[in-house]
Amino acid sequence: MMGIGAVRKDVKTMLLTGVAGMVAGACSMAIGEFVSVYSQYDIEVAQLKREGKEVNKAELPNPFYAAVASAVAFAVGAVVPLLGAAFVKDYKVRLGVVVAVVSLALLVFGVLGAVLGKAPMVKSSLRVLFGGWVAMAITFGLTKSVGSMGL
Repeated sequence: MMGIGAVRKDVKTMLLTGVAGMVAGACSMAIGEFVSVYSQYDIEVAQLKREGKEVNKAELPNPFYAAVASAVAFAVGAVVPLLGAAFVKDYKVRLGVVVAVVSLALLVFGVLGAVLGKAPMVKSSLRVLFGGWVAMAITFGLTKSVGSMGL
């Protein structure tokens, strides 16, 4: 959304891009998670067989559940800027609102990750926030540069 926001000022285009990005990102995350967890599953099954142990599939990671969880998590995160942009007509205000709501969400996700991982809360949340800002700035800047070339 920040990339399109760099070159297009209308809310419809920004929201359509956000929805497309949400669907594409959720699918990409789900497929990547499925492949990764299924590889882990195969390795664990092979290791158990080599050790002559019984394979209890209920105790092994489930690639399908991991894929669904990853897709849902991505979609929930992607809804944040969509909702932020959906109700603001003014272009500059809309960009500011998107950055603000995404920043808040990044902080919340950073704190949540720190709590679940028993990591330092401030350091973890600021790392997530800074990483998100860098990603938004790069996306906005590169798209603005390409857009200014008349592509």
